[in-house]
Amino acid sequence: MNILVDMNLSPTWVDFLISAGFEACHWSKVGSPDAHDETVMKWAVDHGHVLLTSDLDFGAILAATRQKRPSVVLLRSDALIHQTVGGIVLAAIRQAERELTDGALISIESTRARLRILPL
Repeated sequence: MNILVDMNLSPTWVDFLISAGFEACHWSKVGSPDAHDETVMKWAVDHGHVLLTSDLDFGAILAATRQKRPSVVLLRSDALIHQTVGGIVLAAIRQAERELTDGALISIESTRARLRILPL
């Protein structure tokens, strides 16, 4: 699975995800830091990536547009570093790998994850 880490998360997520067996890149390496959310989403779709973000706008865009892609993993926690929430993020991604391939939104809080199938 390929994962695009959004600008609002640390680039250290990339190494963490790679060490867990995923392909990963940070938006700062592939696009403009001030790109619109729609641009980030289009890149993720065009390049077959799941988007890892803490930006609630991505879920709202998916709901408003009823798009089936990209899949989004949304961190909804005060702690956004992999040292704190990395374990629950990996567990959620691994558990929902098939759904993420088909189109899904996973909302992750500090103690739980919720899966919704796209379109919303």
